[in-house]
Amino acid sequence: MKNDGYSVTNKIMADSITTEQTQPAVFSPAAFKEAEAIIARYPSRDSATLPILHLAQREFGYISPAVEQLAADLLQRPVTDIHGVVTFYTMFNQKPVGKYHIQICRNISCWLKNAPGLLEHLKNRLGIDVGETTPDGKFTLTAIECLAHCEQAPAMQVNDDIITNLTKEKIDTLIGDLK
Repeated sequence: MKNDGYSVTNKIMADSITTEQTQPAVFSPAAFKEAEAIIARYPSRDSATLPILHLAQREFGYISPAVEQLAADLLQRPVTDIHGVVTFYTMFNQKPVGKYHIQICRNISCWLKNAPGLLEHLKNRLGIDVGETTPDGKFTLTAIECLAHCEQAPAMQVNDDIITNLTKEKIDTLIGDLK
């Protein structure tokens, strides 16, 4: 291992954040080519952090410690920096999620328009709590801080789609259509 600061830090951090034995993550050839193109668009490798993490999440489904290490090596950054980004943004999943990742906003505008009641309705309808996935692997439920659709509150996101002006009936129709 070369002693250039980030490689040593990456090794130490990877050892400390990994509690289980994991195989190194490796991009598919197509994803690696896309990663190289992403990095080439930016004046510094640091600037490509978010797009590379989005690519990694599409490729692997979530950002595991091994994927953090892959991103750190690719971006030539300390894995602690990558881990900080992954844990700061709610858009990055740190564990596998269901086929449909339902994220309901719990911030003030949504809260004032009954997001807590809608969250309870979702929990009962799906039979899971926040942070859990249904036994069939179809649905994961997450409560998040803001979807930036305050004017159409309450709001939730299913995978990449935003659903606004939520009601229990709207939620039931959506869940029924997804099953």
